[in-house]
Amino acid sequence: MDPLIVAAAQYLPVLVPVAAGGIWLTLARNEKVGLAAQALLSLALVAVLIHVAAAIHADPRPFVVDPSLTPLFAHPADNGFPSDHTALSATVALLVMRYRRAPGAVLLAASFLAGAARVAAHVHHTQDIVAGVLIAVVTVAVASAVWHWARPRLPGRLAEMAAAA
Repeated sequence: MDPLIVAAAQYLPVLVPVAAGGIWLTLARNEKVGLAAQALLSLALVAVLIHVAAAIHADPRPFVVDPSLTPLFAHPADNGFPSDHTALSATVALLVMRYRRAPGAVLLAASFLAGAARVAAHVHHTQDIVAGVLIAVVTVAVASAVWHWARPRLPGRLAEMAAAA
């Protein structure tokens, strides 16, 4: 069981954005522009929110709090709050979900599974995962609102690409 937990904890957060890239390739041009614009904004915003949250709240890793716990893979004994892996993969999944609901839901489930695996691997507490998901929700909501506001105001060729079907 441990190898499965390790695989989910380490590889699902990487597979989510890779799968999202594949899904992006299938989108119409206007959807590609919208998803790409929101993704760029989201990546910057999620990085800022992760750092702010970590500065506000410290949560030592489970194996630091309880030395009898051994992490299932090598991990530094730094602040585990929030889970940046969960925040990033959930952000990507939620962005995809805005354009393709079913594949996005599958990616979101994979993000949750990765977070649960990171808890089972003793490198995060549940609150770290929940915070990562909440950061993803806020990030995507802000990026969506900014795109909704900015899209009709885009100049020239960019506006044409964003509106083309």
